[in-house]
Amino acid sequence: MLTNIEIQRATCPPGKRVARFTDSGGMYLEVSQAGSKRWFWKYYHLGKEKRLALGTYPDVSLKHARFARDDARKLLSTGVDPVQQRKADKAVARVSSANTYEAVARELHALKEREWSAAYAGKWLRMSEANIFPFIGSLPVDSITPPLVLDTLRRVEKQGKRETAHSLRQYAGQTFRYAIATGRATNDPTAPLKDALQAVLVRHMAAVLTPKQAGQLLRDIDIYNGSPVTREALLLSALTFQRPGEIRQMEWAELDFDKAMWTIPAAKMKRTKQAKMSGRPHYVPLSPQALASLERLRPLTGHHKYVFPSLLGEGRCMSENTVNTALRRMGYDNETMTAHGFRAMARTLIAEELNVAADVIEAQLAHGKAGPLGMAYDRAQYMNQRRDMMKKWANYLDKLRKGADVVKLRA
Repeated sequence: MLTNIEIQRATCPPGKRVARFTDSGGMYLEVSQAGSKRWFWKYYHLGKEKRLALGTYPDVSLKHARFARDDARKLLSTGVDPVQQRKADKAVARVSSANTYEAVARELHALKEREWSAAYAGKWLRMSEANIFPFIGSLPVDSITPPLVLDTLRRVEKQGKRETAHSLRQYAGQTFRYAIATGRATNDPTAPLKDALQAVLVRHMAAVLTPKQAGQLLRDIDIYNGSPVTREALLLSALTFQRPGEIRQMEWAELDFDKAMWTIPAAKMKRTKQAKMSGRPHYVPLSPQALASLERLRPLTGHHKYVFPSLLGEGRCMSENTVNTALRRMGYDNETMTAHGFRAMARTLIAEELNVAADVIEAQLAHGKAGPLGMAYDRAQYMNQRRDMMKKWANYLDKLRKGADVVKLRA
């Protein structure tokens, strides 16, 4: 039998590939020319000589190598081949590790990453890593119960992040449904949790919504004493009521003055990744007032790519905070009006004061209709109606700016 001193002194003689030092019960230490020392146990199963690796010295001591040998002998006495059992155990471990919540979630993320927008895919994984994986990520996906998921979400909810908790429930639901589809789970434990979380109190974007307030806003824009480019950005936000990011990124190449049309490429729109790649552009008919605003801008920024270029360097558009900052300077706080509020202002006043059909307004706002049938019918662009609406809207804003209809009296 070997001793610890003999093991420490054991070396492989020159000229030999390995040297073996026998212990007892078929166990031996194998020493290589490079000096590595490994434990093996030699045994016979069904008349064939086999050997089982027991570990590397000194990670596995003499004492623990003997324990491992004895466990393998007990297994062999029941008729089970220790080598085959180890292979089976490794296979089970591989399957089990692939069936944990984290493994399934990462697999789903890798599958959907090409379909999701980069922002959504990044947020999905980042929030899952921070809030879900540390608590249930290592558990088999089919063993996770509703109370376990709820406890995980409540940790986020207690931080005052209600909306985040609801988003995480959505992400978890996607993961569990994928696990069901791939045969690794039989139910979605997030389904019963819909009413178990605190409701998210939706707060709409601040906006001016009455004719009187809109008229005052337009007069304030007229006397804005900041950059003339910013003043036109405020005015075009009111006249076109497109999303702030789309207005900031407006390019001169997208404008057709002869046809009075602004064509926003699909890639710039707020859409799914697939729709950005293969969807049609969004068309914005330009009223005479909008064209006049652009003509005032042409000598100021016409030599740039963007209609509203950044002051920080060529090739960049206006900052997302510029319009909001201008509104603050004009006396409109964040509770009264925002850059996004021009859309709500137009949606409300056009419907209530100009009697335009909702479908026409929604088409100009680039709001897609829900469901597959809705998207199919949404192919109608209402272009003639939209041209007429944009002119009516610009004329109505002129009327609000003046504060009343000006009627010429006969002498």
